[in-house]
Amino acid sequence: MGFTPRNPDFEAVVRENYARHTFMHHIGAELGEVTPGHCALHLKPRPDLSQQNGFVHGGVIATLADVAGGLAAFSLFEAGADILTVEIKINYLAPAAGEEIIARGEVVKSGRTLTIVRSEVFAIKGGVETICAAGQGSLMTRKP
Repeated sequence: MGFTPRNPDFEAVVRENYARHTFMHHIGAELGEVTPGHCALHLKPRPDLSQQNGFVHGGVIATLADVAGGLAAFSLFEAGADILTVEIKINYLAPAAGEEIIARGEVVKSGRTLTIVRSEVFAIKGGVETICAAGQGSLMTRKP
């Protein structure tokens, strides 16, 4: 789907917003590609982000899905607006194990006050992407 951002400086605004996501920096996630209605996050797995079987913890995966979708939505907002997640649904599809985790968020529908997003999280192992989670969320626009 092609979306037109309401702010011509959308990418700079998304990157500045991401810089304030202290938890994302804590887990080591990096902001990748940002285009209108799309966003990607990259994470190098570490032992302290793992659950008891050595896979990246589901909470980390859900966080990546939430933030990737949220930033995708944020890329379409007018200057000065902000965002809050209203709800998110995650389906875990495979263990998150590999050299890198990539979360891709995209806008399904951008409304005046509510934006619907979809996210997919992939584990990269040996150059092969395996989807490990799929999510859908609703985000509320907070106007200036």
